[in-house]
Amino acid sequence: MTLVVGLGNPEPQYKNNRHNVGFRVIDTLVDTLSSCEKISKSAFKGELVKAPSVLLLKPMTYMNLSGESVRAVSDYFKPDDIVVIHDDLDLPFGTLRFKRGGGHGGHNGLRSIDAHIGAEYIRVRIGIGKPTHKSDVAHYVLSDFSVCQREFLPQLILHVSKSVRALLTNDLKEVALQYSLKDSHCTQEKE
Repeated sequence: MTLVVGLGNPEPQYKNNRHNVGFRVIDTLVDTLSSCEKISKSAFKGELVKAPSVLLLKPMTYMNLSGESVRAVSDYFKPDDIVVIHDDLDLPFGTLRFKRGGGHGGHNGLRSIDAHIGAEYIRVRIGIGKPTHKSDVAHYVLSDFSVCQREFLPQLILHVSKSVRALLTNDLKEVALQYSLKDSHCTQEKE
């Protein structure tokens, strides 16, 4: 069994933010996988869905406390592997990369997960680009994608969800070779 975690924030106002792209991939996976069953347990601190050979989790703790939910589900189900889908400021918008382990790169959701379960999980890194000024990072990740990016986003999310499904049965290196993406043409567009 693999635990797949999509990172984001739970309130409706965050739904289309750059920081919530992980949630959007989980929603697509739930829509496309068969035999999905919701599991309600307040101790999990998240929305959890079980499908054959996979658990899909959206932590409802807010981004900075994501590790609490991941730890609770992980302790209960003892998954063979954990995959975390998250936004990545260090990659241009539309880029998709995969790796196991590594640092959190300043990402508070990853920092929380690392603190609760360690860093040796698979990361599905979705590039969101970065703001011009470092001081704008918080506002940037909590704002919506640009018009051009919103047009490309459904295609990107579908591609990421296919890559995650491939990770359930294939080697990480194979998936990275087949599904990694370079950036789209919508890099630093203004609204």
